Amino acid sequence: MDFRLTEEQEALRESVRDFAREVVAPVIAEHYEKHTFPYEVIRQMGKMGLFGLPFPEEHGGMGGDYFALCLALEELARVDSSVAITLEAAISLGAMPIFRFGNEEQKAQWLPKLLTGEALAGFGLTEPGTGSDAGGTQTRAVLDGDEWVINGSKAFITNSGTDITTLVTVTAVTGTRPDGSKELSTIIVPSGTPGFTVAPGYSKVGWTASDTHELTFDDCRVPAANLLGERGRGFAQFLRILDEGRIAIAALAVGLAQGCVDESIKYAKERHAFGQPIGNYQAIQFKIADMEAKAHIARLAYYDAAARMLAGEPFKRQAAIAKLHASTIAVDNAREATQIHGGYGFMNEYPVARFWRDSKILEIGEGTSEVQRMIIARDLGL
Repeated sequence: MDFRLTEEQEALRESVRDFAREVVAPVIAEHYEKHTFPYEVIRQMGKMGLFGLPFPEEHGGMGGDYFALCLALEELARVDSSVAITLEAAISLGAMPIFRFGNEEQKAQWLPKLLTGEALAGFGLTEPGTGSDAGGTQTRAVLDGDEWVINGSKAFITNSGTDITTLVTVTAVTGTRPDGSKELSTIIVPSGTPGFTVAPGYSKVGWTASDTHELTFDDCRVPAANLLGERGRGFAQFLRILDEGRIAIAALAVGLAQGCVDESIKYAKERHAFGQPIGNYQAIQFKIADMEAKAHIARLAYYDAAARMLAGEPFKRQAAIAKLHASTIAVDNAREATQIHGGYGFMNEYPVARFWRDSKILEIGEGTSEVQRMIIARDLGL
């Protein structure tokens, strides 16, 4: 068992690390304060090929794999999570459903710009009244001739309202199964479709430089050909998407946790108290050592989950473990980094203040910690 990166993987990690430090870091604080979307950063990420990382070249991708995406997310999140989640959602929730379940015509229509970052897509799953109970979907789509008529609403949808958002894939009830349960399907809704309304962006605690909206559908009509994959397979489709996405979120969480270590080491060497750097005191040393240990263990967890996925082995439990543990230690490290910084940790001019505010959503988004425990327990046969 070898967890060392290949030369190619190490080169990718280094290039994204340099990009995060040299391009993202100088501008992100202003975007964070103004709650503005960093279009200039996204454009440069597109030119680097980051949006096409895990997709084959035949569709305009970079020919990499999902682990390459995870490495990039970790390095971006060491500097900022808003940029990292924009990339994660653009790939895992935006382009990946089209790639996994779309027909050749749909792939040809949508993937080229999604894989270059020229366009973004959202994944309309969560609803205002359902949250973790994705099976409780209330949005409905009725087939009327050669069109789907969609009515309902979605909440907390990332990348759904930017100037470059081109579509949202929406899960909707399209009928009733013989056993009386809901038939769920996934439908592509292009931006600007009549009846599709994007509400103003949320006022969020963290991730304030990312794009998040509530969506409503009022007799929204799209062609029947916009059905993504098989009718009635929507539930299975989004479960697969979420399983993969949890590995990516774990990588993002590890990046935030490692960023807390980076900033704490830097501050501990610069800040003096009682005549010497605070890093000379064992209390601070032990805090940082524990933070580093937590980040390292969480990294191994997502490496393992990604390896299993790429090998075609079952990975649901490992993805849930990685996401659960990584999100927990991200919150822990953000809290400790803020404590190490003292009063300055409460000032937005220091990155750890942003990390602290960004960390909590990691225990909620793409499956709460409670949902991860449910998944793990069920996979154990309980």
